[in-house]
Amino acid sequence: MKRLRSQLFSLCLFLPVVALAADSGFAGRWQLDTKRSTALDGWSTADLVISIDGNIVLFRYEMTWHATKVTAENEAKTNTAIEHPDFFRIDQRHMAVYARPKEAAHVQPAVWLDGEHTLRIEAQVPLETSQGNTTMRLYQEYRLLEGGNELVLIELHSTRSRPLIYQFTKVPAEAAKK
Repeated sequence: MKRLRSQLFSLCLFLPVVALAADSGFAGRWQLDTKRSTALDGWSTADLVISIDGNIVLFRYEMTWHATKVTAENEAKTNTAIEHPDFFRIDQRHMAVYARPKEAAHVQPAVWLDGEHTLRIEAQVPLETSQGNTTMRLYQEYRLLEGGNELVLIELHSTRSRPLIYQFTKVPAEAAKK
């Protein structure tokens, strides 16, 4: 009986941590605020849909430009590095720099920072450019701002001297269903 109480006590301590990770505020649909973000000529709208399932964080990008619609997904895991084919970057059409076909980006384990208000992702992305093939180091921070209604994506590229900054606003659950 004493062992059972000890196990139940341990479980009660662990469950709130799991619930916190599952309800970190990141999950849901986020709409790009183009006026407050780094320029993305070639895209008129950009939504980011984030879902979290245990140690897996899935990012779905839904981008439009007139009649052109693009949907792409990236995945990160908090417990292990992964190889991700066709790693999508929000700026790739604007910069005309694309992931090399049939090659995978090496994505380090994602790390929660600042009490799960920031998610850090680092990747080495094989790219195809007009000058030839290269590999770009990519550092991303997804920062959930106070209040939980704004998300900032800060990207540092080894190929650029300045960060790219994208501001997103959370789409209310009712609007996201439509």
